[in-house]
Amino acid sequence: MCALVVLALTGAARAATPSPGGVAYGSSTANHLGDRVPLKRGMSGHDVKVLQDALTRLGRPVPVTGTFGPQTQRALRSWERSARRRVNGRVDRGDLAPLLRAFDPSVIPPPVLGAAATINADGTATPPAGAPQVIVDLFTAANRIATLPYRYGGGHKSFTDTAYDCSGSVSFALHGAGLLDYTLDSTGLESWGEAGAGTWVTIYANADHTFLTVAGVRFDTSGQRDAGTRWQPAERSTKGFVVRHPTGL
Repeated sequence: MCALVVLALTGAARAATPSPGGVAYGSSTANHLGDRVPLKRGMSGHDVKVLQDALTRLGRPVPVTGTFGPQTQRALRSWERSARRRVNGRVDRGDLAPLLRAFDPSVIPPPVLGAAATINADGTATPPAGAPQVIVDLFTAANRIATLPYRYGGGHKSFTDTAYDCSGSVSFALHGAGLLDYTLDSTGLESWGEAGAGTWVTIYANADHTFLTVAGVRFDTSGQRDAGTRWQPAERSTKGFVVRHPTGL
Protein backbone atom coordinates (compact mmCIF):
# COMPACT_ATOMS: atom_id res chain seq x y z
CA MET A 1 0.00 0.00 0.00
CA CYS A 2 1.39 3.42 -0.97
CA ALA A 3 1.41 6.40 1.35
CA LEU A 4 0.02 9.65 -0.03
CA VAL A 5 2.34 12.62 0.41
CA VAL A 6 0.57 15.98 0.48
CA LEU A 7 2.59 19.04 -0.48
CA ALA A 8 1.59 22.69 -0.55
CA LEU A 9 2.29 25.53 -2.95
CA THR A 10 1.86 29.27 -2.73
CA GLY A 11 -0.92 31.39 -4.18
CA ALA A 12 -2.96 30.07 -7.06
CA ALA A 13 -0.83 26.95 -7.31
CA ARG A 14 -2.38 25.50 -4.13
CA ALA A 15 -5.26 23.84 -5.95
CA ALA A 16 -4.96 20.08 -5.57
CA THR A 17 -3.23 18.62 -8.62
CA PRO A 18 -2.08 15.00 -8.79
CA SER A 19 1.43 14.57 -10.16
CA PRO A 20 2.51 11.82 -12.56
CA GLY A 21 4.10 10.03 -9.61
CA GLY A 22 0.95 10.08 -7.49
CA VAL A 23 1.90 13.03 -5.25
CA ALA A 24 -1.01 15.37 -4.61
CA TYR A 25 -0.99 19.03 -3.63
CA GLY A 26 -3.37 20.53 -1.13
CA SER A 27 -3.25 22.48 2.10
CA SER A 28 -0.43 22.41 4.62
CA THR A 29 0.50 24.37 7.70
CA ALA A 30 4.17 25.03 7.06
CA ASN A 31 6.90 25.48 4.50
CA HIS A 32 5.08 26.48 1.35
CA LEU A 33 7.61 27.02 -1.43
CA GLY A 34 8.64 30.64 -0.91
CA ASP A 35 8.24 30.69 2.87
CA ARG A 36 12.01 30.33 3.25
CA VAL A 37 14.22 32.25 0.86
CA PRO A 38 16.90 31.46 -0.05
CA LEU A 39 16.20 27.73 -0.07
CA LYS A 40 19.54 25.96 -0.28
CA ARG A 41 21.57 22.84 0.28
CA GLY A 42 21.39 21.39 3.78
CA MET A 43 17.80 22.50 4.41
CA SER A 44 14.88 20.10 4.89
CA GLY A 45 11.13 20.52 4.86
CA HIS A 46 7.93 20.56 2.91
CA ASP A 47 9.08 23.39 0.63
CA VAL A 48 12.06 21.25 -0.43
CA LYS A 49 9.61 18.50 -1.46
CA VAL A 50 7.71 20.98 -3.60
CA LEU A 51 10.97 22.15 -5.17
CA GLN A 52 12.00 18.58 -5.93
CA ASP A 53 8.68 17.80 -7.60
CA ALA A 54 8.89 21.03 -9.61
CA LEU A 55 12.36 20.13 -10.84
CA THR A 56 11.16 16.66 -11.81
CA ARG A 57 8.25 18.14 -13.78
CA LEU A 58 10.72 20.49 -15.49
CA GLY A 59 12.79 17.57 -16.74
CA ARG A 60 15.35 17.43 -13.92
CA PRO A 61 14.19 14.31 -12.04
CA VAL A 62 15.12 14.03 -8.35
CA PRO A 63 13.63 11.94 -5.53
CA VAL A 64 11.00 13.82 -3.47
CA THR A 65 12.72 13.34 -0.11
CA GLY A 66 12.33 16.76 1.50
CA THR A 67 16.09 17.02 2.02
CA PHE A 68 18.07 19.49 -0.11
CA GLY A 69 21.15 17.44 -0.93
CA PRO A 70 23.73 17.42 -3.73
CA GLN A 71 21.41 15.73 -6.25
CA THR A 72 18.75 18.43 -5.78
CA GLN A 73 21.40 21.13 -6.04
CA ARG A 74 22.73 19.69 -9.31
CA ALA A 75 19.21 19.50 -10.74
CA LEU A 76 18.49 23.07 -9.66
CA ARG A 77 21.72 24.36 -11.22
CA SER A 78 20.83 22.56 -14.45
CA TRP A 79 17.39 24.20 -14.48
CA GLU A 80 18.91 27.61 -13.68
CA ARG A 81 21.19 27.37 -16.71
CA SER A 82 18.37 26.40 -19.07
CA ALA A 83 16.06 29.08 -17.64
CA ARG A 84 18.82 31.71 -17.88
CA ARG A 85 18.66 32.34 -14.15
CA ARG A 86 21.66 33.11 -11.97
CA VAL A 87 23.36 29.72 -11.50
CA ASN A 88 23.93 29.48 -7.75
CA GLY A 89 22.18 26.22 -6.81
CA ARG A 90 19.67 27.83 -4.47
CA VAL A 91 16.11 29.14 -4.76
CA ASP A 92 15.98 32.92 -4.59
CA ARG A 93 12.87 35.08 -4.65
CA GLY A 94 13.02 35.56 -8.42
CA ASP A 95 13.11 31.80 -9.02
CA LEU A 96 9.74 31.11 -7.41
CA ALA A 97 7.36 32.09 -10.22
CA PRO A 98 9.11 30.13 -13.00
CA LEU A 99 9.49 27.08 -10.74
CA LEU A 100 5.81 27.10 -9.81
CA ARG A 101 4.85 27.21 -13.49
CA ALA A 102 5.82 23.52 -13.48
CA PHE A 103 2.45 22.79 -11.85
CA ASP A 104 0.38 24.53 -14.54
CA PRO A 105 -0.66 21.74 -16.94
CA SER A 106 -1.32 24.26 -19.70
CA VAL A 107 2.31 25.40 -19.55
CA ILE A 108 4.21 22.14 -18.94
CA PRO A 109 2.49 19.18 -20.63
CA PRO A 110 3.30 15.75 -19.23
CA PRO A 111 6.04 13.95 -21.16
CA VAL A 112 5.05 11.21 -23.57
CA LEU A 113 7.62 8.52 -22.86
CA GLY A 114 8.52 6.29 -25.77
CA ALA A 115 7.54 8.79 -28.47
CA ALA A 116 10.15 9.05 -31.21
CA ALA A 117 11.94 12.12 -32.49
CA THR A 118 11.96 13.13 -36.17
CA ILE A 119 15.09 13.60 -38.30
CA ASN A 120 14.53 16.52 -40.65
CA ALA A 121 15.72 17.04 -44.23
CA ASP A 122 18.12 19.82 -43.14
CA GLY A 123 20.00 17.46 -40.82
CA THR A 124 18.42 18.66 -37.60
CA ALA A 125 16.06 16.63 -35.43
CA THR A 126 12.82 17.50 -33.65
CA PRO A 127 12.03 16.01 -30.23
CA PRO A 128 8.66 14.32 -29.75
CA ALA A 129 5.74 16.40 -28.49
CA GLY A 130 5.60 16.40 -24.71
CA ALA A 131 9.30 15.76 -24.20
CA PRO A 132 10.60 17.31 -20.96
CA GLN A 133 12.51 20.57 -21.26
CA VAL A 134 15.87 18.94 -20.63
CA ILE A 135 15.33 16.77 -23.72
CA VAL A 136 14.21 19.75 -25.79
CA ASP A 137 17.37 21.58 -24.68
CA LEU A 138 19.52 18.60 -25.67
CA PHE A 139 18.00 18.56 -29.17
CA THR A 140 18.46 22.33 -29.50
CA ALA A 141 22.14 22.07 -28.61
CA ALA A 142 22.81 19.00 -30.75
CA ASN A 143 21.11 20.62 -33.75
CA ARG A 144 23.64 23.47 -33.61
CA ILE A 145 26.50 21.10 -34.48
CA ALA A 146 24.64 18.26 -36.22
CA THR A 147 26.11 19.00 -39.65
CA LEU A 148 29.45 20.51 -38.63
CA PRO A 149 32.54 18.54 -39.71
CA TYR A 150 34.42 15.98 -37.64
CA ARG A 151 37.84 16.83 -36.25
CA TYR A 152 39.78 14.77 -33.74
CA GLY A 153 39.93 16.75 -30.50
CA GLY A 154 37.27 19.16 -31.72
CA GLY A 155 35.06 20.58 -28.97
CA HIS A 156 37.44 19.79 -26.12
CA LYS A 157 39.49 22.94 -25.61
CA SER A 158 36.19 24.83 -25.58
CA PHE A 159 32.54 23.95 -26.09
CA THR A 160 32.58 26.56 -28.87
CA ASP A 161 34.39 25.16 -31.91
CA THR A 162 34.06 24.76 -35.67
CA ALA A 163 34.33 20.96 -35.73
CA TYR A 164 33.72 18.23 -33.14
CA ASP A 165 34.89 14.69 -32.59
CA CYS A 166 32.64 11.97 -31.17
CA SER A 167 33.07 12.78 -27.49
CA GLY A 168 33.14 16.51 -28.19
CA SER A 169 29.76 16.11 -29.91
CA VAL A 170 28.22 14.12 -27.05
CA SER A 171 29.66 16.52 -24.47
CA PHE A 172 28.26 19.52 -26.37
CA ALA A 173 24.76 18.02 -26.47
CA LEU A 174 24.81 17.12 -22.76
CA HIS A 175 26.18 20.54 -21.86
CA GLY A 176 23.43 22.27 -23.83
CA ALA A 177 20.88 20.35 -21.77
CA GLY A 178 22.54 21.52 -18.55
CA LEU A 179 23.72 18.00 -17.73
CA LEU A 180 27.49 18.44 -18.10
CA ASP A 181 29.72 21.33 -17.06
CA TYR A 182 32.92 20.25 -18.82
CA THR A 183 33.93 18.14 -21.80
CA LEU A 184 34.69 14.45 -21.39
CA ASP A 185 36.48 12.08 -23.73
CA SER A 186 34.96 8.70 -24.57
CA THR A 187 36.83 7.00 -21.72
CA GLY A 188 35.47 9.55 -19.25
CA LEU A 189 31.96 8.96 -20.53
CA GLU A 190 32.31 5.25 -19.71
CA SER A 191 31.87 6.12 -16.02
CA TRP A 192 29.69 9.24 -16.26
CA GLY A 193 26.07 9.20 -15.09
CA GLU A 194 24.34 5.95 -14.14
CA ALA A 195 24.81 2.41 -15.40
CA GLY A 196 22.49 0.96 -18.03
CA ALA A 197 20.12 2.35 -20.63
CA GLY A 198 18.02 5.40 -19.83
CA THR A 199 14.35 6.11 -20.47
CA TRP A 200 15.11 9.10 -22.69
CA VAL A 201 18.91 9.24 -23.15
CA THR A 202 21.44 6.42 -23.44
CA ILE A 203 25.19 6.97 -23.89
CA TYR A 204 27.43 4.30 -25.43
CA ALA A 205 31.16 4.67 -24.81
CA ASN A 206 34.44 2.80 -25.04
CA ALA A 207 38.09 3.80 -25.35
CA ASP A 208 37.74 4.55 -29.08
CA HIS A 209 34.27 5.96 -29.65
CA THR A 210 31.09 7.30 -28.08
CA PHE A 211 27.59 8.25 -29.21
CA LEU A 212 24.17 8.72 -27.66
CA THR A 213 20.59 7.85 -28.46
CA VAL A 214 17.72 10.08 -27.39
CA ALA A 215 14.00 9.67 -27.98
CA GLY A 216 14.54 6.94 -30.55
CA VAL A 217 17.27 8.56 -32.69
CA ARG A 218 21.07 8.42 -32.60
CA PHE A 219 23.55 11.33 -32.37
CA ASP A 220 26.81 9.92 -33.71
CA THR A 221 29.80 11.04 -35.78
CA SER A 222 30.09 7.48 -37.10
CA GLY A 223 27.97 7.34 -40.23
CA GLN A 224 27.80 11.14 -40.49
CA ARG A 225 29.62 11.21 -43.84
CA ASP A 226 26.93 9.12 -45.50
CA ALA A 227 23.97 10.61 -43.63
CA GLY A 228 25.16 14.21 -43.86
CA THR A 229 24.29 14.71 -40.19
CA ARG A 230 25.12 13.30 -36.79
CA TRP A 231 21.39 12.52 -36.39
CA GLN A 232 20.70 9.02 -37.67
CA PRO A 233 18.35 6.10 -37.03
CA ALA A 234 19.06 4.56 -33.65
CA GLU A 235 19.95 1.08 -34.91
CA ARG A 236 23.65 0.17 -34.95
CA SER A 237 25.88 -2.37 -33.21
CA THR A 238 26.56 -1.54 -29.57
CA LYS A 239 28.85 -4.53 -28.94
CA GLY A 240 31.87 -3.56 -26.87
CA PHE A 241 30.35 -0.32 -25.51
CA VAL A 242 29.72 0.60 -21.90
CA VAL A 243 26.08 1.72 -21.51
CA ARG A 244 25.32 4.76 -19.33
CA HIS A 245 22.56 7.33 -18.91
CA PRO A 246 22.04 10.71 -17.19
CA THR A 247 20.55 10.36 -13.71
CA GLY A 248 16.75 10.29 -13.94
CA LEU A 249 16.65 10.24 -17.73
